[in-house]
Amino acid sequence: MFTPFLLLMAAGVGLRLTLSWILSTRFGLELAIPQALAGALLVLACLPSWLQPIPLPIPLGVALGVVLPDLLLTRRGL
Repeated sequence: MFTPFLLLMAAGVGLRLTLSWILSTRFGLELAIPQALAGALLVLACLPSWLQPIPLPIPLGVALGVVLPDLLLTRRGL
């Protein structure tokens, strides 16, 4: 049986893939988040609620699933 963290991460990856597919087929755009911003989102998701400077109502699993491709893959323009 899968843990809630893995299920939330799978939901985040699915959301990211769906959004990327829709943007690329409809508008010809590529979705990319800078690695610094992706890291900042993960740090905000890891902080306890009383310590967060900006409230982030996204669980860690969803945030990790959404920004995981940007952290693992480096995209370089020509």
